[in-house]
Amino acid sequence: MGDYIVVLEAPIIVKDVRDVEEAIEVAANKVISALEKEKLDFVRVEIGYSKCPVCGAEFESAFVVGNVGLVGIYLTLKVFNAQSLEHAERIAKAVVGKALKKVPLKLYEIHELNNGGENGGVVAGEEAKEEFA
Repeated sequence: MGDYIVVLEAPIIVKDVRDVEEAIEVAANKVISALEKEKLDFVRVEIGYSKCPVCGAEFESAFVVGNVGLVGIYLTLKVFNAQSLEHAERIAKAVVGKALKKVPLKLYEIHELNNGGENGGVVAGEEAKEEFA
């Protein structure tokens, strides 16, 4: 059994926004509200980054066209007592997916924790059994 930090990437669509800053604010608030409803306050929400294909510079993953914005969000959480990397990924997607219904979640990165610590995360067990039964 291992402990992992899982980072998921989620595309959030927001409407009626004027610029990138407003799109980021609305998207972050939308995600945070959904997570709070499911009592997932241990999930860290950050704006994603994209890499310019020409120059390689990184920029915030937020685009606005015709008052509709697409914002890339990173969702980071700890998963404890998972059987493998794949198991930790499935648990993270199931837990976050409860709050962000109909939002495709993609694994961005995953790291095994060496010295763990039981602060704010999901323990593979009862909750995971419900999701994968």
